[in-house]
Amino acid sequence: MFATSEIGIDLGTANILVYTKEKGIILNEPSVVAINTETGDVLAVGTDAKDMVGKTPGKIIAMRPLKEGVIADYQITSTMLKHIMKSIQKNIGSMRKPKVVVCTPSGSTSVERRAIRDAVMSCGAKYVSLIEEPIAAALGAGLPVDEPVANVVVDIGGGTTEVGIISYGGVVSSDSIRVGGDKIDEDIIQYVRKEYNMLIGERTAENIKINLGHALPDHEEETLEVFGRDLVTGLPKPLTLNSKEIHEAIKDTLQNIFEIIRNTLENCPPELSGDVVDHGITLTGGGSLLNGMQAWLGNEIDVPVILADTPLECVAKGTGKSLGIISKLQKAGV
Repeated sequence: MFATSEIGIDLGTANILVYTKEKGIILNEPSVVAINTETGDVLAVGTDAKDMVGKTPGKIIAMRPLKEGVIADYQITSTMLKHIMKSIQKNIGSMRKPKVVVCTPSGSTSVERRAIRDAVMSCGAKYVSLIEEPIAAALGAGLPVDEPVANVVVDIGGGTTEVGIISYGGVVSSDSIRVGGDKIDEDIIQYVRKEYNMLIGERTAENIKINLGHALPDHEEETLEVFGRDLVTGLPKPLTLNSKEIHEAIKDTLQNIFEIIRNTLENCPPELSGDVVDHGITLTGGGSLLNGMQAWLGNEIDVPVILADTPLECVAKGTGKSLGIISKLQKAGV
């Protein structure tokens, strides 16, 4: 069915990325599906579906079938994966069924892992292996995971934040919290609603986060004009927001992310603590691109914080790199 026999998939809450050894990342699409609720037909997947969010008539819904890193709607996830597999087929041609490696949140349950495996198997995979997200992120960031040193990776995704300390090819200590970029968007929506009695959509909140979101309390103030619906009059109106108030809106979520990092470091074996101080922490995932995130975490944790070269692609690249060493990783208990 596929020209390549091995495929790595980062099945993310916000985006799905597909990696092959031959071509690297061949697909990077939002994890969004647009469906006609009357007929059940899939109208759009990925970027086209994301453009429809909040703009569709009643019989059409544009939704994300993955929530907090795991499958929330199995049927729609399977449909989305089938469309993605067809897109891959156009890029790399037809041949045999692929072997697929998919990353999963470290805190996912056996039921959630089985749902991911079954969804990918239903799309024509020969067999499916699962790898924990911190390992995939560390591999994608180019960290020496098989060496006897502590590699600390923090992956801030759309639905989850994963923290892992990796040594000798296995996870020494890890933790995850179902908080990420989506929670920051929700914080902004709720803040605007509470402070200004105005409703804004997910796309607007994401735009505010990208332009005005700052992890550092002390930063040069910026402003942005957005549009929403006045909850009193029901009419659309403009609103000018500034970066200082957006920081106040998201600071509790940032603190939750910091706490999960601190908890993981507290569980680090003393012998590896020196490595953490020497080599620092590597940030991956879209949430790590929040303005000032690297500097803020460095100040809070007091160890070096390094931003990966391509934070958005690290997990997908790591999933692809694990294709050749998956048996070794499984022996290490990953």
